[in-house]
Amino acid sequence: MKNKIPLLFILGLISINLLSNSCKKGNNSNIPHLLTNGTWQLATLQATNYIGDSQIGNPDTLNVNCDSVELFTFKTDNTCTYTNFDCLPQTTSGTWTLTENNVFFTSDMICKDTTATGTPVTPSPMPFSNTKIVTLGVYSMVLETGDVQPNYSSTKKRRVVRYGFIRRKAISTN
Repeated sequence: MKNKIPLLFILGLISINLLSNSCKKGNNSNIPHLLTNGTWQLATLQATNYIGDSQIGNPDTLNVNCDSVELFTFKTDNTCTYTNFDCLPQTTSGTWTLTENNVFFTSDMICKDTTATGTPVTPSPMPFSNTKIVTLGVYSMVLETGDVQPNYSSTKKRRVVRYGFIRRKAISTN
């Protein structure tokens, strides 16, 4: 009987551990917190063209002559703003929503955009209507927009625009 007590105790601990670890946990994602904790400043903007999965040429670096600071801000109430999109003086706002797997977000924000000649595009695009979160950390975020759907034709032309952001430091007023 003395030998069975430690064995029963160990089996009981194992059973409790298995039961507590098998319960479904709630949504513990920190992605919403990382998105909404500050303002994101655009650091790089590149567009890459593909046919299927094969890259065509080198990526195009966009907005190289832009002197405006482009800022993307996400709020906890699922609203967002973008200042100076495509280097045009504008502040646009909309709403954003994360997908269930926290890999994509959508936004209904409509921004003015220009063509390569500087002519405004009509109608105004929704650049973040289907956005893939490539990386997201405390100090940097990389988003991909355009043809980023997971399933695409191997012969279809695609264009993926990659936005690289850094978290903007808060300006102290001391």
